Amino acid sequence: MTIERLIDSFILYLATERGLSSSYQLSVRQTLDKLTAWMEEKKLTANDVGTEELAEFLGARKKEGLAASSLRITVVHLKVFWRFISGRNYVMVDVAEPLLAPKPNAILPDSVHETSIKALLDGIDTMKFLGKRDRAILELFYASGLRLSEVCGAKMENLDSEDGFIRVTGKGNKTRIVPVGVQARDAVERYVKLERPEMVKPKTSSHIFLSVRGGALSPERVRSIVKQRALAAGIDSKIYPHLLRHSFATHLLQNGADLRVIQEMLGHADISTTQIYTHVDQKHLKATHKKFHPRG
Repeated sequence: MTIERLIDSFILYLATERGLSSSYQLSVRQTLDKLTAWMEEKKLTANDVGTEELAEFLGARKKEGLAASSLRITVVHLKVFWRFISGRNYVMVDVAEPLLAPKPNAILPDSVHETSIKALLDGIDTMKFLGKRDRAILELFYASGLRLSEVCGAKMENLDSEDGFIRVTGKGNKTRIVPVGVQARDAVERYVKLERPEMVKPKTSSHIFLSVRGGALSPERVRSIVKQRALAAGIDSKIYPHLLRHSFATHLLQNGADLRVIQEMLGHADISTTQIYTHVDQKHLKATHKKFHPRG
């Protein structure tokens, strides 16, 4: 069986048997398409590829400038693919099993200072059309630490304005309930009552945030909204949705929130993912000590 047919069979397995998202399927396919192109250049078939060949492929990707984090993902994709094709006897041996992923670079997430967040939110004129919608979007990002996909996918039936909670579906189709702060709740309520009805069309879905045409907002459009609102507020630093999520977590930790609680709200499956914010907080504490201590 050709490598192309093996990949098609594997992607079908991810979609039908594993139920993984289309974005994950696309990410895997992009990795395997790169591998296919490399194999064609080397005139190799799937049965010709061993651990050394896969290591050579990873080395080529590294030379192309692929970051350590992306190389780690590539290794995972290769491992799950070869586990699949060897498990179904398309190839004799799982040659990807011995591969070691490169250590991740210690890159700490950025965050925005609280004063800049306030300037960003207060800079939106809610008396102008779309002002209430955009203020509600930004408030929700910062108040609840939602991912971009979760804001875009948020629906009316999953919003509990009275008790201040929203139910969202995150990575791996996992659902969680996240608190919505008072100011964010008020902003969303004002938008839903006063502005959203003007956007509703006959075929409009129950998504909370709508475009002027009545459809759900795309991730690209929400990114653009965040960027435009930051520029309008005179904020020099580059602002994007995930930066607001990082700021949500960082500010909670700096103000004494428990790491396990932050993990639950962010929807991290593993506490080690959340622990990166402890490094951010330590960096903040060190900077504060240096600035204010007589012998800092």
